[in-house]
Amino acid sequence: PGGHYRPPHCFARYKSAILVAYRNQEKYLHHFLYYIHPFLQRQQLSYTIYLIQQVGTGSFNRAKLLNVGVREAMKDEEWDCLVLHDIDLVPENDYNLYICDEYYPKHMASAMDKFQYSLPYKSFFGGVSALTPDHYMKMNGFPNTYWGDGGENDDIATRIHLAGMKIVRTPPQLGRYRVMDYSEETEIQEPWRRPPSRHNTRKTWKADGMNTLQFRLLSRTKHPLYTKITVD
Repeated sequence: PGGHYRPPHCFARYKSAILVAYRNQEKYLHHFLYYIHPFLQRQQLSYTIYLIQQVGTGSFNRAKLLNVGVREAMKDEEWDCLVLHDIDLVPENDYNLYICDEYYPKHMASAMDKFQYSLPYKSFFGGVSALTPDHYMKMNGFPNTYWGDGGENDDIATRIHLAGMKIVRTPPQLGRYRVMDYSEETEIQEPWRRPPSRHNTRKTWKADGMNTLQFRLLSRTKHPLYTKITVD
């Protein structure tokens, strides 16, 4: 219930919140839940899956939704790890542990099939990442001002460095992910081009993030396999 699980026969060493920014992706959701629950249970984690949904038809703000998810998830539990997860990715290797690195933010999706199982560019931080609550607050979370797709992952990578941390990566042989793709037509342009930055992160990171997060919580409901948080 509510997407929460703890191992019945042992004490879980780690508690991880799985946070997914969501918008009308029903097909992806069914597949994601089908794969991710058994995967996490085999790792004997205590975890909850949160879906953070934005209402309305305005442009999507993934980064801000993840900020909301962190704020709301921390009300439930003292989580050891916040795993920020794209809904269209499923892990291929059980040894890719959904736990945080003690010292630095961890990029987990280091080898996605759509990038031929390598990084599209050096500072890439997209797909799946794991941060402790301390890491997240130290970098002031994610920017709230990225409307529409792309760009925010680079902003986040820059924030991590500005906050005096570095990115550690899951080794590519472990950090393998498959991208679920339901679009009828394949993209003409290369999907892995680095999006141009629209923000001066160096100037804005301290004033745009968790400390300036504003939203209206519309509902919080426990579904059989996930907790859904709907916000305006």
